[in-house]
Amino acid sequence: MSDIENETNNQADKEAASLSGGGSSRRSFISKIAVAGAGLSLAPLFTSAAEKEAEKVVIAPIEVNGITLMVNGQKRTLNLDSRVTLLDALREKLMLTGTKKGCDHGQCGACTVLINGRRVNSCLTLAALCENAEIVTVEGLAKGEALHPMQEAFIKHDAFQCGYCTPGQICSAVGLVKEGHAKTDAEIRESMSGNICRCGAYQNILSAIKEVQQVNA
Repeated sequence: MSDIENETNNQADKEAASLSGGGSSRRSFISKIAVAGAGLSLAPLFTSAAEKEAEKVVIAPIEVNGITLMVNGQKRTLNLDSRVTLLDALREKLMLTGTKKGCDHGQCGACTVLINGRRVNSCLTLAALCENAEIVTVEGLAKGEALHPMQEAFIKHDAFQCGYCTPGQICSAVGLVKEGHAKTDAEIRESMSGNICRCGAYQNILSAIKEVQQVNA
């Protein structure tokens, strides 16, 4: 047998083996397609069952309670879900939008208000827990047309830029002065560290606070 005939026979054997293996591969592929098709045909049945179970779930009605808040010297009665924060009650119900919503996690201080003279993050405080408490927002600091000394000092020392954090900064600064603990620059900075100013007006804020402290000394 010549070399050409041997090469031809070997090539034929390889093609036969390839066809044999391909047949097996095709059978496996067709089997997988059949299984996948069966799964797709059953999917609506499972979905329908899940939807029926979901329809059985009863959502409890939201409990609304009447609460009275003393805000900036005025009694305000509100019907609120017991889960509503003081921040949302002030902004959404009483339209006192000077108090800002920043991080909503108690980390930036933009929502700071005074409750019984103490600095509080209103985004972490439930409105329902503030009944019978004296709440002061930035709108309640001024007396008529006369600004609070801290507000005047912030303007004088240019202690703000964009102004978004300023209401919380001012309320926190008022509380700091009333507390009377922070005396040195370092102590004031530490006491105000919960109020973030993304514009970086910290030095001017410090100057404003120190001026009010000196006046009250």
